[in-house]
Amino acid sequence: MKPKFGVVVFPGSNCDHDAYYVIRKILGHDVTFLWHKENTLDDVNVIILPGGFSYGDYLRTGAIARFSPIMNSVIDFANKGGIVIGICNGFQILLEAGLLPGVMLRNISLQFVCKDVYLSTENRNTLFTSEIPLERKSIKIPVAHGEGNYFASDDVLKSLQDNNQIVFRYSDSKGQVSDDVNPNGSLMNIAGIINKQGNVLGMMPHPERACDPVLNKTDGQFIFKSIINYLTN
Repeated sequence: MKPKFGVVVFPGSNCDHDAYYVIRKILGHDVTFLWHKENTLDDVNVIILPGGFSYGDYLRTGAIARFSPIMNSVIDFANKGGIVIGICNGFQILLEAGLLPGVMLRNISLQFVCKDVYLSTENRNTLFTSEIPLERKSIKIPVAHGEGNYFASDDVLKSLQDNNQIVFRYSDSKGQVSDDVNPNGSLMNIAGIINKQGNVLGMMPHPERACDPVLNKTDGQFIFKSIINYLTN
């Protein structure tokens, strides 16, 4: 099956065209924009909730976008096993929609953080990580957020660990996890998680900003290629 991606566009999205460009121009796959007021998903196989500042981040990040008309279809799609990836603000929307557990708080520094970070891959047996080479101790992907401080109760954190739902953690270049390399204060250095079924990924770093060889950053391709490999093999 040749996958078709859909990129949801909310008022305030600013990484929608980045995601579109990567899927169509870099990876050569079909992709369409999905306007937030629509109720249908245009027969897509993968939904991308992009980064940005949906609805100006009023109330809480993702809190208003969660009630956009298209989100009813996204939630139904995900609950039926459809593949969804939420990036940065998209991750925040997934949390608000209840598709992933936990919440996002202000960065512990109370500052917007925009820089390259290293991620250790905690679970390689997912449809989002299968193409990350085993020999890679870390991948390098940028973050750009003011509210990326992942928080959850002890019970939720234990459940995430027990079910191997923690996919990415902030690390150094050798894959070592420590407080020193945590850019936002996230509990357990969590940078990305999946749902129990394994078809929904939320991550704060921006893989779409690390895909173009012109930028000398291509580690983000591993994530999109993993999805494509899952759907085509």
